[in-house]
Amino acid sequence: MDEILKYFPNLTDLQKEQFEKLDFLYHDWNEKINVISRKDIDALYTKHILHSLGIAKIIDFVPGTYVLDVGTGGGFPGIPLAILFPETRFHLIDIIGKKIKVVQAVVDGLGLTNVKAEQLRAELVKGDFDFIVSRAVTNMPDFVSWIKDKVKKKSKHELKNGILYLKGGDLTEELKDFPKATQYDLADFFEDEFFETKKVVHVPLKHVV
Repeated sequence: MDEILKYFPNLTDLQKEQFEKLDFLYHDWNEKINVISRKDIDALYTKHILHSLGIAKIIDFVPGTYVLDVGTGGGFPGIPLAILFPETRFHLIDIIGKKIKVVQAVVDGLGLTNVKAEQLRAELVKGDFDFIVSRAVTNMPDFVSWIKDKVKKKSKHELKNGILYLKGGDLTEELKDFPKATQYDLADFFEDEFFETKKVVHVPLKHVV
């Protein structure tokens, strides 16, 4: 929890309480349904929560923003971002029902009212979103093919509407067909060695009918 406060010192009392609760909720649920690897659960705040919040170092969602989290797994990056941005709506989806069960339980446990969790494939999602976030669920060309028709045309941020993708390593080959993609190194924002190769990739997308 100290790590979160180090990089996000202006949290409200409610946000601090919610971030603190994540430790108990995820440890408790992980005993019943394994959504985070055993070796990672003890590094929850670094490898999952702070990693998710890397997106918040790239963009400050304005009130009324609508975000889709594809392949959310146990709720990352959607749940940490939903705590940080209570006036942004988040739609968290995953094709695995037991993961969505955990997500819904955590959402309920935190009292989050800005999150909808649903077992659903990305291609079947209805609606338009300002941004689509994810943590490396597949390669970028496939990901874009899933969601290219779900991005709102009109942007309300300096950063153009599109994808905000958390991924690590050399992405040169994967992004060769996306010349407008921008990579942000999380090591520029967070000191832990875990972030040395981690990035947020922004891919602007115009609405495709």
